[in-house]
Amino acid sequence: MDASIFFVIVGAVAVAAVARWRGWPAPLLVTVVALAASFIPIVPNISIDGHVLLNLVLPPLLYSAALDVSFVSFARAMPQIRRLGIGLVVATTMIVGLVAYLLLPELGVFGALLLGAIVAPPDAVSAAAIGRKLGLPRRIMTVLSGESLINDATSLTLYRVFAAAVVVGPTAFHIWSTVGQFVLAVVVGVLIGVVFGLGMHQLRMRSDDAVINGTVGLLAPFGAYAIAEQLGGSGVISVVAMGLFVGFNAPRTSYTTRQQEAPLWLSADFLLESFVFAYIGLQLPRVIGDLADGEVGPVIVLSIVVLLVVLVVRPLFVYPASVWGQWWTRLKLRRWQRRRESGVSEAIAERRGRHPLTEEQLRQQLAETKLSWRDNAVISWAGMRGVVTLATALAAADLAQIGTQASHAIVFVAFVVTVGTLLLQGLTLPWLIKALGVVDGREAAQDARQLAAVRVRSREVGKAYLRDMRKQWAKQHGEESLKTFDAFAKRLIRVETDAETSQIDLTPRPSYEQFMTMSKGWLSVRRQLLLTERDAGNLSEEVMHELITAMDAEELALDTRAATRPQSRV
Repeated sequence: MDASIFFVIVGAVAVAAVARWRGWPAPLLVTVVALAASFIPIVPNISIDGHVLLNLVLPPLLYSAALDVSFVSFARAMPQIRRLGIGLVVATTMIVGLVAYLLLPELGVFGALLLGAIVAPPDAVSAAAIGRKLGLPRRIMTVLSGESLINDATSLTLYRVFAAAVVVGPTAFHIWSTVGQFVLAVVVGVLIGVVFGLGMHQLRMRSDDAVINGTVGLLAPFGAYAIAEQLGGSGVISVVAMGLFVGFNAPRTSYTTRQQEAPLWLSADFLLESFVFAYIGLQLPRVIGDLADGEVGPVIVLSIVVLLVVLVVRPLFVYPASVWGQWWTRLKLRRWQRRRESGVSEAIAERRGRHPLTEEQLRQQLAETKLSWRDNAVISWAGMRGVVTLATALAAADLAQIGTQASHAIVFVAFVVTVGTLLLQGLTLPWLIKALGVVDGREAAQDARQLAAVRVRSREVGKAYLRDMRKQWAKQHGEESLKTFDAFAKRLIRVETDAETSQIDLTPRPSYEQFMTMSKGWLSVRRQLLLTERDAGNLSEEVMHELITAMDAEELALDTRAATRPQSRV
């Protein structure tokens, strides 16, 4: 079995590499190739326990996705994310459960609801890959990514509740117990995630060893997930909370950690996603072979109907929820305006040590999260299912109390829904995005304005830092050494500050140690400005990361030069 998994991984990576080379959606191509290959006799038919698959694949994928999500954008879009990640999952579970029970009563009420919980959560890996490639606006990408981070927690909590009801019987099921379990899962998950996030952040702040930081970062998601699950919490929420905390504070850590972390997680994601979608495709012969002759017809009908229900329920939920959200947003704006007029908002902001939001800032934040009908159309069609659906179905098949026929039906339906949504929605989503024209230049223009503004402020902060350093330089080395300082400052900011500086003799040069100290100080104050602007709401986190990546490259160039020419002078 180990050798079979190895060959599957190698094949999946090869197909995914071809997809990336050609610019095609890798998850879709890997799934299609695996489906075709599953009928070749020499291709291994691997089987992995659903619980093992969840525990090994889900934590790193969730953590990596959470690292890349803008916490500021995530918090602003939380109303939309919460409606989709919790409300839509619950609604899908109930509707699918009702339909499944009516079509196949052998499942039982809780078996049908268990099936609903299994097929409810979308996997945004494919949607995110397509969206990034086509340049979807961040407001849509934030909602899709945020939904995928929390809907798994809702689905897995419902799965545990209904699986327990199947095992112990319907008399043990209580609605308030279900609500209590969900609240406990959220609270414990967030607490464990924050504790792990704090630990990771402290390690990264105190250690410049990128190898150690990266290794601990690879192991931490598994630890957070396992401990949260052991304590009755949600492992998914725990990993997501840790990833959001670490990602938000990543700009405060050493640049070496950031530079090593990015390619590390890109490679891990590529490997895991390739294997997962290959594994999904290779399950076709197994799920067909498990069905008895008398089961095939009813189960196929159930699978097609559930697939259609899953496709239809999402837009029927998204649009009314969006209307509700916009009404609630307008209500919040009117409430804020009343507080502003009475001075309450300033008092609250002062107690929290913040500057009160201006009306323009608030309106801009609300506009950034407002979704048009075209945006909602894309979100409605980006409901592809993935690893959670298949893994939970395989885990449910191991429940002896559910019955052999019901377990086979659940696995088959989950497989059809997963592959059907991947192919149907995944193949048509790019066309829908282009047809609706949701990609426009407004976001790029806004980013350009933010970049131009923050670069001006960054240069002014840097010059202020150099003016302070010039005074210290004069005290330490005397007034006669200021020509050397001015020559270096001119080279550092790469502009001619005045005619005198441009004509000075560059013969006296600072030592490399002085060059490194001043250059890193110059970078440090500019990084701090970016964090301040981000926290004040004047700079999007995505633009901030773009600028910090450029500064990291500058610092890497400084350290590389120091390593290769340690005795040189500037």
